[in-house]
Amino acid sequence: MTSLYSKFVDSLRHVDGIPLLLLRLYLAPVMIQAGWNKASSFDGIVDWFGNEDYGLGLPFPLVMAFLATAAELVGGIFILFGALTRLVSIPLMITMIVAMVSVHAENGWLAIADASSWLADGTILLNESVMEAPDKLAAAKSLLQEHGHYDWLTSSGNFVVLNNGIEFGATYFVMLLVLFFYGGGRYVSVDHFFTKRELS
Repeated sequence: MTSLYSKFVDSLRHVDGIPLLLLRLYLAPVMIQAGWNKASSFDGIVDWFGNEDYGLGLPFPLVMAFLATAAELVGGIFILFGALTRLVSIPLMITMIVAMVSVHAENGWLAIADASSWLADGTILLNESVMEAPDKLAAAKSLLQEHGHYDWLTSSGNFVVLNNGIEFGATYFVMLLVLFFYGGGRYVSVDHFFTKRELS
């Protein structure tokens, strides 16, 4: 039985690149889109990064905005093809940490407000406004149904109340950490073929 299980586990190494490929295909569009959004409104991003009144109040906002934009846009493209995967994961992980600490941490864990979640009951970094989210959402829907074009407004999906917590940033960080340790994946990344060539 042990021998059979060992053979099964050993056979998995031939397809162990697939989960890493799926991680990359999930992460790449998220990072590329985030980077593209920053590049498209770069002056506004610089202002938001540096302004203490309505922004993040970060030092060297031009440098920080450039680094975040480049990490997400260029890093996302490299992640897509599995090129220099471990290397580009580092600035992306740093970007996620900065985002979690400077933007999302004060809002707790949840990205979307959900008062029914155990993560919103005071167990982990409670943001009190989460508890009011269902009432706010119901009021907004009522107003829109009465005075707006509700069917048109919801044709692309339902309304939600964002909590803007660290949930997504933390998830992306963990995914990037996996790519940092395991690379782009056997047979499914540029890294694999370049490394294979260097070893031969």
